[in-house]
Amino acid sequence: MGLYHHCVFPYLLDLAMGSRVFDKPRRRTLARASGRILEIGFGTGRNLPHYPPGVSRIEAIDPDTDLDRFSLPRIATSRVAVDFHHLNAEHLPFAGDSFDSVVCTLTLCSIPDVVHALGEIHRVLKPGGQFLFLEHGLSPDARVARWQHRLNPIQNRLGGGCHLIRETVPLVAGSGLHLRDAEHYYLRRVPRFVGYMTEGSALKS
Repeated sequence: MGLYHHCVFPYLLDLAMGSRVFDKPRRRTLARASGRILEIGFGTGRNLPHYPPGVSRIEAIDPDTDLDRFSLPRIATSRVAVDFHHLNAEHLPFAGDSFDSVVCTLTLCSIPDVVHALGEIHRVLKPGGQFLFLEHGLSPDARVARWQHRLNPIQNRLGGGCHLIRETVPLVAGSGLHLRDAEHYYLRRVPRFVGYMTEGSALKS
């Protein structure tokens, strides 16, 4: 998997994340980002064009240095300044109550210890701060879910640790954040086993 992950996976990820089916969901999710912003799972930087005009700077983390070939050129040409760090979400070096907004898009699926990571997100958010998320996960349709369970080991291996069967709302609620809103839908023109989306926000009390 070493050669695949270093040489093939970054291109496949950037191609998938660059699909136009994500444009409107990204814009909706990021529209509420404000204040001091942390993006978890920066990936190849595909969120950058979708931040609203009022956002001029973000902090961003991603542990995968193989994605730099895509993310660093996008950072260099972006109107949004990015303070980028190679870090994983389970161990954030930021002080508690530091951020007004934490953004996570298509990332919770691939964090190894997602419960610990959400605990860290809770910790670094200011009281009243918002967690904005756009994630794919386990479908409520039993037929789709069966296929997701069957394909999950393959997806996990080929998709950089991506899981098809995580449930976003219970994970977020279990972190101590208070769910503000969540919309569930299937992406159009995307296979249902990877296209069941949860888009929403949660607040730190």
